[in-house]
Amino acid sequence: MTSLKTLLLAFAALCLGGCAVFPISSVKPGMSREEVVATMGPPGAVVDLRPGTRLQYSGQPGGQFAFMVDLDAAGRVGSVRQVLTEKDFGRITPGKWTQADVLREFGRPALIERVASWKGDILTYRWYGLQDMFYWVYLDGGRVVQKAHAGVEERPSMAVDTP
Repeated sequence: MTSLKTLLLAFAALCLGGCAVFPISSVKPGMSREEVVATMGPPGAVVDLRPGTRLQYSGQPGGQFAFMVDLDAAGRVGSVRQVLTEKDFGRITPGKWTQADVLREFGRPALIERVASWKGDILTYRWYGLQDMFYWVYLDGGRVVQKAHAGVEERPSMAVDTP
């Protein structure tokens, strides 16, 4: 039982530590890029938005968040948002969106998969929508989105047998 307690305490510390890595609530409109990086650390990706820039802070593959910090042409924060949401995923338009659009709007996926029944890549995002979820984006050979949908992420139970 002691090893289980140790494992659970270590897991809790890791989870709490992960929150400290992305102090997103400290990022406010008007902050400079340098202030954001000093607060959040280096972004996982930087995307040119013309006329501004997007700093991407993603918890993928293990986390369920992706924060987009949009900077204006002067390098000041215009908006900060968590994009792995049902509403944001709903913006994906099959037949129009490309892989580049998905990566710009959601950042790196948790997984890029292939299955025998689909001829292109499948981008998999982990997110939380009242329960642990996946969001799958199916690309064709030309890297155009052909379909996208949510599904429940089944996780093994952490149940503990007690005497």
